[in-house]
Amino acid sequence: MQFPLEAKLRDETPVELLPAGNQDLPALATLYDRIVVEGASYPHERPVTEDEFLDYWVRGKSTVVAYERPRRTDTRLLGAFYLKQNWPGRARHVANAGFIVAPECRNRGLGRLLGAVMLDYAKELGYRSVIFNLVFSENQAARRLWEKLGFRVLGTIPGAVRMNDGRYQDALIMFRSVI
Repeated sequence: MQFPLEAKLRDETPVELLPAGNQDLPALATLYDRIVVEGASYPHERPVTEDEFLDYWVRGKSTVVAYERPRRTDTRLLGAFYLKQNWPGRARHVANAGFIVAPECRNRGLGRLLGAVMLDYAKELGYRSVIFNLVFSENQAARRLWEKLGFRVLGTIPGAVRMNDGRYQDALIMFRSVI
């Protein structure tokens, strides 16, 4: 995969995807905190510390960020994904991935673009499949996207996620081969 990768969203907004560097980490952490506060897709209950963020999104992972083109110093981060081994050793060929899309960029095709690029990148990195361990069952947008990209539900974890309002919802385990 040749980075930076240039593409257009559905509304013709030009975007660029590239591996995250140190200069991207503050914007990535800020966007992740926004998503955590929403409470609809990640298990953290509060914004994370810098060290927690680096462990969750950067260390031992291939992280890709998306910006509007042309990229200027004031350009905000639109979204990102990470890829990592889901398990070590004999199962290291199974990847896990995480995604974030800025709320103001949703429903414009960025999630689909990030997902499609992640699948190609996972294959290039030698993974044979990708698994999502914790897709919130009520996150219909994510579920529809992953199903459109060929993921299938392997199972349901009843009451796995406590929501901001105190309710519990199920989580899904979703899987897709990349070979």
